[in-house]
Amino acid sequence: MSKVHLAVVYYSSYGTNHRLAEIAVKAAEEAGAEVRLRKAAETAPQAVIDKVQAWKEFQQKTADVAEAKPEDLQWANAFLFSAPTRFGTVASQMRAFIDTLGPIWQKGDLAGKAVSVMTSAQNLHGGQESTLLGMYTTFAHWGSVIVPPGFTDPAMFKGLGNPYGASSTMGEIKDEVQDIVRYQVRRLLQVAGKLIA
Repeated sequence: MSKVHLAVVYYSSYGTNHRLAEIAVKAAEEAGAEVRLRKAAETAPQAVIDKVQAWKEFQQKTADVAEAKPEDLQWANAFLFSAPTRFGTVASQMRAFIDTLGPIWQKGDLAGKAVSVMTSAQNLHGGQESTLLGMYTTFAHWGSVIVPPGFTDPAMFKGLGNPYGASSTMGEIKDEVQDIVRYQVRRLLQVAGKLIA
């Protein structure tokens, strides 16, 4: 997997998607990929964040994580996105980052690259599947090669998996979900490796 360059781009208000991304990074590095962990820039007003203690603390905790730039996706030959659902669609901060990618999309720099997505919500049926599917619509426009985990591994049958991507509820990420993340990463890298071979 040494030729796979994976960009893991996340947005997280309280830490769940950051943790999903960290699990993915570790799995990808263990599989031999070169990885960049990047966060989507915060777009909420600082005055709003400052009023929510957990949000403010998490922002400070991850201040050293580099913000995602279009150049990170140009460098990569595989992408993994992770962001929470907001009212059944992806958080606006991730959408804002995606909206900066028009120029490199027009040049074809996103086409033909393997991509997958993860998400979270406050509760078990908080819009995770619609968020994952909505993100895949974007990737279809890019011409990327969509790589969902599918029901293709025993990890996906432990009651917490869906075929579109890993998803978690807020807070501690259960072992079963961590297994799904690791499997999803392995599958993504396997497909990416075939595409660049």
